[in-house]
Amino acid sequence: MQQPFIPRLVPALLAVAFSGTAAAAGFQLLEQNASGLGNSYAGSAALAENASTIFYNPAGMTQLPGRNVSAGINAIRPSFTFTDSGSTNPTALGGGAATGGNGGDAAGDWSPLPNGYLSWQLDDRWFVGVGFGAPFGLKTEYEPGWVGRFHSIKFDIKTYNINPSVAYKVNDMLSVGAGVSWQRIEAEYIKRAVVPVPNVGIFTPLATNELESDAWGWNVGATLQPRADTRFGVSYRSAIMHHAEGTQTLRDGLNVNNTAKADVKLPDTLVLSAWHQFSDRWELLADVSWTGWSSIPKLVITNGSGQSDQLTLKFRDTWRVALGANYKVSDAWKLKAGLAWDQSPVPDEEHRPASLPDNDRTWISFGVQYRPAKDSTLDVGYAHLIVKDTKINNTDSTLTRGLLAGNYDSHAHIFGVQYSLAF
Repeated sequence: MQQPFIPRLVPALLAVAFSGTAAAAGFQLLEQNASGLGNSYAGSAALAENASTIFYNPAGMTQLPGRNVSAGINAIRPSFTFTDSGSTNPTALGGGAATGGNGGDAAGDWSPLPNGYLSWQLDDRWFVGVGFGAPFGLKTEYEPGWVGRFHSIKFDIKTYNINPSVAYKVNDMLSVGAGVSWQRIEAEYIKRAVVPVPNVGIFTPLATNELESDAWGWNVGATLQPRADTRFGVSYRSAIMHHAEGTQTLRDGLNVNNTAKADVKLPDTLVLSAWHQFSDRWELLADVSWTGWSSIPKLVITNGSGQSDQLTLKFRDTWRVALGANYKVSDAWKLKAGLAWDQSPVPDEEHRPASLPDNDRTWISFGVQYRPAKDSTLDVGYAHLIVKDTKINNTDSTLTRGLLAGNYDSHAHIFGVQYSLAF
């Protein structure tokens, strides 16, 4: 018997928006430290206040003399609550109004997102370092019998990124840096499938898909400091092509095992940042970033029997703008604040998948930094993400998924802690 195709990496690599539970628009995780959280990550490519600059701009390592370690964790709690407004069953099952509930809060519970970095000054000009983080991630889980169960029930995606880097101080004004990234993705995707069996009937088994992939990318950056109180940064992180493979199982009425694969090109990013110290107490930070989400116009998944399916996304390139300010209360204490606007790659309600009910969002952030000693720093930050009302009217495949129509009420909270030490 030929086995049906079940999209599995589609949202797996497509929903990488909330696992570490993505708080950035799309499925990107900006939260690669907690020290920048209080500023909504404004100035990320220019600030270089600890070793986490390895991810945001490796050239920033030249601002860190000696050896530096930094480690932290962000706890992310998004909320996606759906309200139905006319969803239908797959037409292969006769269509008609969809049965089932609204799925509960699809975002689940708190998700931890750890990070760790080490930088080392080799001499007056050369610096090396390595970082660990999770730049993409998602976890969404609906109640099993909800109206959109043929679109998705669960997505659980985890990423791991190891980023060795090197920086060179050209002179007192200019520094450059570069790094390579080894990235791993592990994804689980569960949904109800529509499977016609000749001379028997149509089955709706529970489809569980597990995929994984390893891939390589690279990043470069530079900092320019024309004055002691002003620094600019530019950073570019390459696209990464993943060739994911895994297994597919169908249960409940069918007992089928198969293999599957999917290719997806995760987007590149470009960041321009600025840092300026107005006085002994005030600092201003700014960020403009671009993400090339149009690298994912669609996703095509092929199973071991040669059957394929397509999810039409039409992702668009996006922009993010952030502003932040710091106030130095004393030598030991600093207060942080930030504001950002983050554009979603989802173009409209017709192409909004249940696995990624994403929309434009606004960040409001606060933080505090404490320096118990000259060479150690503790950062604590909080951000609240306001997501505009989100409509969905997904008709990508009414034959096997049905129409998913309704509204999402969404928001997110992020708490973060980072400890940094120079020695």
